[in-house]
Amino acid sequence: MSLKKFLTSKVFFKQVLLAVGAVVVISFIILRWLNFTTNHGEFKTVPELKGKSLSVASIELEEQDLILEIQDSANYNPDYPKFSVIDQEPKAGAKVKEDRKIYITVNPSGYRKITVPDLKDRTFRQAKPTLEALGFKVGKLTYIDNIAKDLVLKVQYKGSEIKQGAKLPKTTAIDLVLGNGNRPGSEAVSDSIPLNETDYNESASDLNF
Repeated sequence: MSLKKFLTSKVFFKQVLLAVGAVVVISFIILRWLNFTTNHGEFKTVPELKGKSLSVASIELEEQDLILEIQDSANYNPDYPKFSVIDQEPKAGAKVKEDRKIYITVNPSGYRKITVPDLKDRTFRQAKPTLEALGFKVGKLTYIDNIAKDLVLKVQYKGSEIKQGAKLPKTTAIDLVLGNGNRPGSEAVSDSIPLNETDYNESASDLNF
């Protein structure tokens, strides 16, 4: 049988129809499988988790067939309870697929501790911005006799001197002991007023017995 006759024969058309039918059936099966595995057209709404405890957030996500994934804790935020959710991704109200991971950020139990810088022998003008840049606060200022005015002599917390390398929570108030510019043990001396000659003579006569 020649090629031309084969291409125009009923056998050829039957094979073409069978092939087309097979492609349609396979395509239909694949589409149905994809719809089943990806839940095509079905979405879950991400709930609002910020401010809620981990246990509550876990329950709410489980009800929506979503997965809780905890990220590293952020800096302590006093506006939220300890160990509560302070951020989430995706945001509340977003439409996502089932079993989607929802990443949350947890509020730690308190401010993280920071090493107190060595401020001794620095001026108050240098010490203040150094503390504030690290997140500390300048607490009580105490002045004692020392010829170096406004020089930091001691760094204290709750009445005790802070040792070098010690760590305290961020926002802690650090007390400073500063020099007042006076020599230790010295007393304030008033300006002398010169006496005139008459006063001098009267004063001298009072010394004669």
